[in-house]
Amino acid sequence: MLQLSIVIPVFNEEESLPELTAWIQKEMAIHQYTYEIIFVNDGSTDSSWSVITDLAEQDQRIKGIEFIRNYGKSAALDVGFSKAQGDVVVTMDADLQDSPEEIHPLYQMITLEGFHLVSGWKKKRHDPITKTIPSRFFNAVTRLLSGIKLHDFNCGLKAYQNKVVKNIHIYGEMHRYIPLIAKWQGFAKIGEREVVHRARKYGVTKFGIERFVNGFLDLISVSFVNRYKKKPMHFFGALGTISFLSGFIITVKLTIEKLNALNKGTSVREITDQPLFFLALVALIVGVQLFLTGFLAEMMTSNNSRQSDYTISNEINLLG
Repeated sequence: MLQLSIVIPVFNEEESLPELTAWIQKEMAIHQYTYEIIFVNDGSTDSSWSVITDLAEQDQRIKGIEFIRNYGKSAALDVGFSKAQGDVVVTMDADLQDSPEEIHPLYQMITLEGFHLVSGWKKKRHDPITKTIPSRFFNAVTRLLSGIKLHDFNCGLKAYQNKVVKNIHIYGEMHRYIPLIAKWQGFAKIGEREVVHRARKYGVTKFGIERFVNGFLDLISVSFVNRYKKKPMHFFGALGTISFLSGFIITVKLTIEKLNALNKGTSVREITDQPLFFLALVALIVGVQLFLTGFLAEMMTSNNSRQSDYTISNEINLLG
């Protein structure tokens, strides 16, 4: 098995690929690693694929995967992870803003210190303030909600044990939350290393301000899916209980008030004439619907549950 797999998503980076490849090859030779470089061409419209093809012809350790269109960074990483054969898998961007010189210390943190995942931290960034300020806010919120003490969740430079990338699935824009997904899969030893962030040499950034809006929506999505995927009734049942009890309590209150008024001979509005009655009715109906949704979700989860949904750390052959 190889020591290193270096997975690099590519989208219109024809100018930087030869320089990046030569730099990686130089670093690998210095440390005498056995390795592979996996370029995943994410629907580039320039000549990136031709450059990757030429590089692969010159070095058999270079592999290429091409998408027919642009699916996004998460899809590129997911496919790259599925093909990676190295004991340690390193991801980095193709724009030369990540330095291949960081690969060796990241590899050592995984192999010598036993981290499941190590994320880079671009403490000093060469980006405009319109990108750095939203990024800091985004990282602060993610850190608060996830409980993972990382400064830079979205840093493309990361290192993983091979078993980590084989047991996580990312899609959409979930690459921002790989540490969170890994943690929920049981890979909780997550480290961080300050890395050099270099100024962009070629091309322009591929991400706009909309990524931060999408990022928070994805955080809500990944939190919900990973927390309640195996126990949907815990979510829908809790909401249904709150809603149903609220409606029931309001109904009982209105009924008691009506009975007390009748006993005292005082006039009181009909229950059906009071706005609270309709609020209680809606709460009761919503509560029942949420319960039914929870039951249906539990049935679907039970029918679709597979052993492959669970992360297995080790196996021992038992005889007898």
